[in-house]
Amino acid sequence: MAFTIPISLMGVPGSPYTRKMLAVLRYRRIPYRLLLASHRSPPEGMPRSKVPLLPTFYFPGANGELEAVTDSTPIIRRLENEFQGRSIIPSDPVIAFLDYLLEDYGDEWLTKAMFHYRWYYKADIENAGNILPIWAGWPIKDDELAQMKKYISERQIGRLYVVGSNDTTAPVIEESYRRYLAIMERHFQTYKFTLGNRPSSADFGAYGQLTQLVRFDPTPMAVAQREAPRVSAWVDLVEDLSGIEPTDADWVSRDAIPETLTALLKEVGRVYVPVMLANAEAQMTGAKEVRTEVGGKPWVQQPFPYQVKCLQWLRAEYGALADNDRGRVDAILKGTGCERLLA
Repeated sequence: MAFTIPISLMGVPGSPYTRKMLAVLRYRRIPYRLLLASHRSPPEGMPRSKVPLLPTFYFPGANGELEAVTDSTPIIRRLENEFQGRSIIPSDPVIAFLDYLLEDYGDEWLTKAMFHYRWYYKADIENAGNILPIWAGWPIKDDELAQMKKYISERQIGRLYVVGSNDTTAPVIEESYRRYLAIMERHFQTYKFTLGNRPSSADFGAYGQLTQLVRFDPTPMAVAQREAPRVSAWVDLVEDLSGIEPTDADWVSRDAIPETLTALLKEVGRVYVPVMLANAEAQMTGAKEVRTEVGGKPWVQQPFPYQVKCLQWLRAEYGALADNDRGRVDAILKGTGCERLLA
């Protein structure tokens, strides 16, 4: 069915995935209208999604009626099929696979840092508690704001287990965040984006989380401003890339992977890989806890079924590669720890 222009989506500024997709739409010059609303109270007349998440896109369904669609990664690829030009998926299948892996790292690992910092430290809890209710339901009276602050804060603190944030894992999450900043700070001395000099879906995946980490939540924002000014500035630049004119030559070459990109893949192999594999093992065996080590430190959390699907989809992307492309991916990932995902 034909898309209605502008595309409608529901979201709020405090949702990293909303920010991710708004930046995608701006860069790709796809007209849109943002419906500022919480998934708890979607706009009147709009369908509800099966899983209430932000952002929610409203796309034409098979019967011609609007359907509510969530999950940013498949939405990005649906938009790639529907709108030509200014693609955020690299043209080289090898680099496209790295892009998929790094987008998932942003969506599924950097989000741990975002959620952790926001609801682990007092200053961040206070900041988020004051602002998020206004973003989700403005205008709002003082008494209602106080009630919503208490409700949202208690609910989100109680959900820290979902991303694996706890006293055991806090040092792992925070050290990983700082290593990521250090790697990208070096990378941005040479390149504009993760995979060269044009943005890919991996950039937008990281950007969504960083809009909160380096531009809203006070504790991680202070770290970024002190240790990674290039990363901090990059977030502001990625907000609207509609003026960039990309070419295929702007992607990195499969035969000349930058040292900083290899360093990023090693960080992915160090943190994201063991947790994803342990989570899949826990789901398969019916264990009530995910237990593993990340960089020699203990990691424990409750199983997260959705990330099992993420691992399956990643392996499917790898399996769909031609033999020579798969061999090149193997060579790039060798020694990074990421190869363990694909065994």
